[in-house]
Amino acid sequence: MNNSAPDPSKKPREDVSCPSEEPDDSDLVAAARGGSLEAFDELVTRHRTRIFAMIRNMTRNEAEAWDLSQEVFIKAWSALPRFQARARFSTWLYRIAHNLVCDWARKRKIESAGEFNEEILDQQRIDAASKTTPNSTQQPDKAMASSELRTKIEAALGKLSDDHRQVVILKDVQGIAYKEIAEIMDCSIGTVMSRLHHARKNLQTLLQDERPT
Repeated sequence: MNNSAPDPSKKPREDVSCPSEEPDDSDLVAAARGGSLEAFDELVTRHRTRIFAMIRNMTRNEAEAWDLSQEVFIKAWSALPRFQARARFSTWLYRIAHNLVCDWARKRKIESAGEFNEEILDQQRIDAASKTTPNSTQQPDKAMASSELRTKIEAALGKLSDDHRQVVILKDVQGIAYKEIAEIMDCSIGTVMSRLHHARKNLQTLLQDERPT
């Protein structure tokens, strides 16, 4: 297998041998482990939007989030020979992203304070077919309508602890199952449920405090 990392921004080559039925992740992973850049590029296309959204939420920096997202897939490519199929590929990617963000925060000696923003509220605006950068074109009417609420949610989420903020992002924003979140955050399902309960309660209190008197 060629271990040189593929360039996620490079336009993929057309695979004339690809069957008409869309392969699942496990098939693509198997092909990628055999050296297929086309298969790995398809995995990037499928998962890049959610990986970017998660990292953008935690870093509050779009440029950093994009660089870290690229690094997630570069690390994933290098580590594919060691990937164990016991976990879902998406869960494995989230775990890589989680560790990268934690390292990023430690190196800069800052708290990884997330931000709930329009890119998370409307993930479909990121072009899933793009191999370079997300589509940052904002829909003005939706942005104006949600601006006040978004500002309040951003402020409230920014006051949560890192663990509470991340569990809200993973469960309530991205809809990931408890079991997968536990694997991503390296804790028990009970801990995930407890963190989510307290995070939601704290968010409710914080948002109520923002209501006009």
